[in-house]
Amino acid sequence: MADTFVVGFDGTASAKRAVQHVAGLAKSGGGTVHLVHVLEWSPYSFLTVEELNERHKRREEELARAKSIVQPIVDDLKSKGINATCEVRHGHAGELLCEIAEDMRARQIVIGRTGSTSIAARLMGSLALTLVQASPVPVTVVP
Repeated sequence: MADTFVVGFDGTASAKRAVQHVAGLAKSGGGTVHLVHVLEWSPYSFLTVEELNERHKRREEELARAKSIVQPIVDDLKSKGINATCEVRHGHAGELLCEIAEDMRARQIVIGRTGSTSIAARLMGSLALTLVQASPVPVTVVP
């Protein structure tokens, strides 16, 4: 069975570098690049019926917008002879990437480093830190 590489992708330059890194690995070994775009979404809100309807509409619009960011990258990888798939999900990025990697029996999770040095990121943690602590597979952070 060929290796699957789960890539957290948000359209940033660092995420694109992560895709480039994985593309080489996947191509040389016949593996699959699986791009995952996670839209952070909290289910812990108490909303009126009208607010829930509006939220659902916004959620669907966000999914479509996110898919339009990810699909061209998948198409480009496929044009280069690389197996590529994608999905867009709502939720907590760290938890979903770990869940997806486990479900797909991925070889590793790859993300781009954003380089955040803010106090909030250091106190609250970052995606990289979450993945390093919780991932069921190795994690690669591409600079």
